[in-house]
Amino acid sequence: QVQLVESGGGLVQAGGSLRLSCVAAVSGRAFSSLPMGWFRQAPEKEREFVAAFSASGRTQYYATSVSGRFIISRDNAKDTVYLQMNSLKPEDTAVYYCETAAVLASKDVTTAGAYDYWGQGTQVTVSS
Repeated sequence: QVQLVESGGGLVQAGGSLRLSCVAAVSGRAFSSLPMGWFRQAPEKEREFVAAFSASGRTQYYATSVSGRFIISRDNAKDTVYLQMNSLKPEDTAVYYCETAAVLASKDVTTAGAYDYWGQGTQVTVSS
């Protein structure tokens, strides 16, 4: 079982930065072995992939829309994954979700439906 709690969202002006955190409570396996991803969902839109680590933690994936601006990182000692968001744009406004899966193939890393667990989300609003 995994429980995820996101934090760090807020209101920021375009061009600003935010850092999101996601703390995991994990039973039965090590946090370091979990693939971790960030997704977001804007009003009336489908949930979309933002960034992720592979299960091995050695590979990072980014959506084209955030590549070069967002950085995903993790601290396995703290069971926490982060999303550093820089040069924010109004189109980044959404609820951001941290997600993980018991088993995740590399081909499914960017697929929201492939993940088993997610948190309550944290709202990010970017004003123009």
